[in-house]
Parts: sequence; structure tokens; C-alpha cells
Amino acid sequence: MATISIAAGHCARGREVDELFHTKSSSYFGDGNDKEVVLASNFLKGKIMSLNMCVLRPLERSMVRRNRKRMNIVAKVKKGKSHDYPWPDDIDPNLTSGHLKYLSHFKPLEDKPKPVTLAFEKPLVDLELKIIEVRRMADETGLDFSGQISALESKYQQALKDLYTHLTPIQRLNIARHPNRPTVLDHVLNITEKWVELHGDRAGYDDPAIVTGIGSINGRSYLFIGHQKGRNTKENIYRNFAMPTPHGYRKALRMMKYADHHGFPIITLIDTPGAYADLKSEELGQGEAIAQNIRSMFGLRVPIITIVTGEGGSGGALAIGCCNKLFMLENAAFYVASPEACAAILWKSAQAAPKAAEKLRITAKEHLRLKIADAIIPEPLGGAHSDPIWTSQQIKTAILQAMEELGKMSTEELLQHRMLKFRHIGGFQEGIPIDPKRKRKMKPSEVNVTTFSDIETELENLKKMILETKGSDEQTALTMEKLQADVDKEMTKAFVSMGLQGELESLNLELAKSSDPLLSLALREKADRLMQEFKLKLSKPGEFMGLKEKLAKLETVNRLLDFKVKGEKIKADINEKVPETVKEKLLLLKTAQEKLLQGEEIDKEIIEEIETAKKELEEVLKSSNLEIVGTTKRVERSSYDMNMNKNLSVLNGEINAQIERAIDEAGLREKIEELKTEIAENSSLEKVERLQDEIKEKIVAIMNVESLKVKVDNLRNELASSPHEVFQGDIGAYNGRP
Repeated sequence: MATISIAAGHCARGREVDELFHTKSSSYFGDGNDKEVVLASNFLKGKIMSLNMCVLRPLERSMVRRNRKRMNIVAKVKKGKSHDYPWPDDIDPNLTSGHLKYLSHFKPLEDKPKPVTLAFEKPLVDLELKIIEVRRMADETGLDFSGQISALESKYQQALKDLYTHLTPIQRLNIARHPNRPTVLDHVLNITEKWVELHGDRAGYDDPAIVTGIGSINGRSYLFIGHQKGRNTKENIYRNFAMPTPHGYRKALRMMKYADHHGFPIITLIDTPGAYADLKSEELGQGEAIAQNIRSMFGLRVPIITIVTGEGGSGGALAIGCCNKLFMLENAAFYVASPEACAAILWKSAQAAPKAAEKLRITAKEHLRLKIADAIIPEPLGGAHSDPIWTSQQIKTAILQAMEELGKMSTEELLQHRMLKFRHIGGFQEGIPIDPKRKRKMKPSEVNVTTFSDIETELENLKKMILETKGSDEQTALTMEKLQADVDKEMTKAFVSMGLQGELESLNLELAKSSDPLLSLALREKADRLMQEFKLKLSKPGEFMGLKEKLAKLETVNRLLDFKVKGEKIKADINEKVPETVKEKLLLLKTAQEKLLQGEEIDKEIIEEIETAKKELEEVLKSSNLEIVGTTKRVERSSYDMNMNKNLSVLNGEINAQIERAIDEAGLREKIEELKTEIAENSSLEKVERLQDEIKEKIVAIMNVESLKVKVDNLRNELASSPHEVFQGDIGAYNGRP
């Protein structure tokens, strides 16, 4: 028996120490003196785990004093088995089919997975419960409910079909993440006749988040690589929720090179939320491992087929997804960032994930339309988890059909096919040269931003509604409510973007708690300080253009409404002071005006009455403290507007042409681009203004400003002298109507 001399340390005194060394050996070693010998097995069986105060130290010849006798500790060295896990002792050399299960940690589950109902599936669950209840009643009562059961089952199948043929992107993503959805190894074991799992990257450890192995389909060997999720919480923790570390990607790369050497086609199955982004993985070269895989896959000389079975997240999926053929299950999802992460970035809340999922175009149907995916593999109604074996057979059929096409290609054709697939996704077209100096507009997105022309059109319509009273007060109120809601929404976004949302919520909370109708000095100062900071950030050039335009629009509309209210008040006051006799004469005046428009002659007596009515009305207006500036003739507003707009358009064209000529002569294109860049980068206001002044000075120095100034003055005089009011002086506006 081999012995090991172990050092004993100074331990806390007590009953446990005395009980620990209680065995006397019949064998003695040394010089024959009376000694106690304790075996290591007895040492571990004792109460050493209760000695919290034990401090061990090296013990070549240390002594543990007990009755002043020397003591040795002897340990048995256990001999290992000839074949440890995973190799068994009784390997069958004549194995021709089946799976080498002892080479895999993937075992059948002892308990059947519990059914999980997604939120949008609740109507189906209610129907299913009704069917179960009717069947139970039929069993208990013995009555015939077959008609009702058949009707409910038909209704259930129709509801299932309607639901799963009109799923939203976020609903399909929830199906792809279903806890009971078949994993990669489930599919592999369903479609292969023989399967052996291979482990390790030969540089670190065996990452269980990625599984690799060799399997045969219809007698042909394939190399399988895939992300492996867990089927329960314990497995998910072990598999790290299918989020690989660099070791997993290096293991996949090792197997790819192995397949390339032996000529095995490669089948990759993607089902991962993304690569594991912890500090340790980054230190070990997570990004470098992904990049190496992507680069190496484009040089592999064997066919590569990729199937997205669940969700494919960003580079973590692409690291094993550079293929000749990409297939996606019907409810699978492929994205550069998860909808929750995208919503948190763009809308500052993960609650906007459904909207983000729609904008990201993550579904298989969208990827097929964009020619990223080559085909969609159908799933049974209810998702792949409702019939995993049928789904696996559909995957097998897609693999065999793709191999029939790819197997006819030579090595050079395979490499060219793989390259052109991804070049086409990037917009490359064979035979058309790419402009190396292509300029791209690096400006903020204008999606959902109201253009200036749209705002101008809305403003003009609102002016007509307010001033010409073409719309009812209810329509005006609804329009104002919509405008105010748009402004409030833009204001909220601006506060969030400026980082002032927390201060605003804090101020609102304090205002809600304050019972004093008059705000305290501290609250007023806080509100003023917040608004000053908001206005300062809002005043930056190029920032929050949509909000600025809507605020200007709201200010204009409020001013028009005030103008209308004041006009209505003045009109009511005048109508009260105008005598009935004057109103009759004003009616006569209106009739005379209509005759004049029709080309009829008017008697001198009527003309005298009209002049008398004018004078009487002027006296009434003067009595109301209104000064008569003059009278104008009624004209057709539409023709005037058309002529004026035409003149303005011609003048604007001349001004723009001269500005463009001046820019070209002065060579200011680069300066203007520099100004745009400074505005886009939110540079300091002083720098932007300095560039603007410099550009203006050079343009004015070259332009023929005098000739343009004369034309502008002429147009301004024409506008001032034109009858731009829609009434014939003050008399026509208040012609006795109540």
C-alpha cells in the first residue's frame, strides 16, 4: 500500500479534534516507538469539516500532540479506470447505426416539458378548455355531444389557422423563443441515421453553447454545427442560453477546417440571441474569433448550408452563417439587434419592442423578399414545438434539395456562389463598376419628420379656416388639439434626448404634491432654470427641426385665433351701434354692387343714397373709436394670389440663379459642405455663425445686389398698394349682418 506523509496543522482544541484521531492502525512505521497512525480515509470521515479554525501548514515532520506521541497519516492512492467518461468499457466494434450517446451530454428529459401558452394564444386556450369540458360532460352523463365537439374542434382549427397565418413580427419572435421549441440537437437526432458529437477547441475548453459533430443522412456524412439552447432552466444555465464564448467559435472553426480537409458538407443551425458579451469573453477575443470565422468560411471548399431554426442574433449568428444557401423556419427571426435593445436605444423604452420588430424586418418572409434567405421551411400550425419530428423532416428535405444543386458545382463555383450571395445583399451587381468617390449624406434620418412644405400647407389651410370661417368651431378645435398633441409629443422626445426627462418628472411630482395654488419661489426658480436649459439646447442649429417648425406653427395659429376673437368682438360692437336705417341702406349698397358686377347701370339717386350710407357708417365707426383709413374695392382673391405667387416664383428663381453663380465663381462649395458638417456635428454656435457670415460676405460681393433690390422693392410696393383685403373697406366688412 502506498503511503503519503501528510502534515498536520494547529487546529482549534475541542472535542472534535479528539474524536477525529480516534483510529489506531495495526501497522507501524518508523523506529518502533509507540505511535498512532490515522488513515486518510478515516481523516476525511471525521469531523474536520466542523473545524472552522483549522490552519494548515506544510508538515514534513510536524507533530500533533496527543498524549505526547508522534502520529503519521497514511492515504490510499485510488487507481483510475482504464476508460473514463465519455468512453465506455464495452464499445461495440460492429456498430452500424444509431447515435454514440456516451459522447454527448444531451440526454432524454425525465419529465415532459410543461405546456407554455403565449399571450396571443389565450383565445385558443379558451376554446380548448371548452372542448375538454364538453368531453368531460359527455363521459360523465353518457349523452351524445359529438355534434358540439365537432363544431368546437372545427372552430378551434379555423381560429388556429387564422391566428398563425396573420402573425405580427413580435409574435413570430415569441414563437422562435418558445421554451418548448425543439433545439438544434433535437433536429440533428431526428434527421441523421448515425451521429457522433465532437468536443473541444484544442486551446481552451469545450463550450457547451455550440455543439459539433458528424452525422449521416441517406448514407452521406455531414458535419453539423449549431447553437444549443436548453430545454429547462438547468440546461439553459449549462448551455449559457446558447450564447457562445470565443472557445465555442474556435471549436466551430476547428470542425470547419476538419470538414474542409475530409470533404464533408457543412450544415450549420442557428438559434442564438447573440454572442456572450461578458468581460471575460471580450478579454479572450470574442470579436476576433467571430471575424476569423466569417473570413475563414468564405474560403472553405465544401458546400455550406445554414438553417435558422429559432432566432439569429447579430455577429453571434453570422459567425457560423456565411453559407451558400440560407434557409429559415417559418417563425424564425434574424436580426442585427434584438427588438428590445433597439427599442431601448431609439425610443428609450423596451415597451416599444413590437414597433422595433416591425421596423427591423426580422421575419423569414422579409428576409426572403430582401433575398437574404433563399427559402422558407414551413412549420406546423402552432409552431415547431407542436410537431418537432415533422419540422425536422422538412429541414431534412430542404438540405437534400440544396445539396442536389450545390453538389453539381465545382470548388471554384462554390466559392464564387458564396461570395456573390453576400455581395448581392450589399448592393453589388456583377459587371457594374463601383464609384470609389461616391458621396453619402451623413445627416439625421428624416423618417416621420414633417417637411417644411407640409407645414406651410397645413398652416395656410388653418388660416383660411380661422379667418374665412369656412370650418366650424368644432373643426378648428379638433385641428388645434391635434397640433397641440403633436407639439407635446415632440417636446417629450426633445426632453428625453436632452437628458432632462428626470428633472421634468421630478418637477411634475413636486407640483402635484404642492397644494398651494401660488408656486413657491423655489419651484418657480427650478421651473425657470429647466426652461432656460431646454431653450438653450433647442436653439442649437440643426437640432430638433421638427419641433421648432411645429412650435412656430402653433404660435402663428394662436395669434390668428386671438385676431379672430378680437375681430368678432369689434364686429358685434359695431352691429349694436349701427341703426336699422343704415343697415337698410347697406343692403341697398350690396344690391348695387351686384348690378355693377353684372354690367348694369345704376341710377344717380341710388349712387347718392350709397354715398349717404357710407358717410353714416363712417360716423358710426368713429363713434366706436375706430379710425377710417380708407376703402378698397372687392377683387377676386384667387386671381390676385395667382399673380402674386407667379411674381414671387420668378423673383425667387432669379435670386437662386444668381446665388448659385456666385457660389461657383467664389469656389464656396467646400465651405458650404464644411458648414453642413459643423451643423451635423453640433459644433459651437460661434463657429457656425462665423462660417455663415464668411459665406454670405463672399456671395454678396459677387452678386448684382442692386438690380435684385430694385425688383424686390417693386414687388413690395405692389403688394402694399394691392387690395389684399377680402372686403370693400370697412363698409363692406360690416354690412349690417348680425
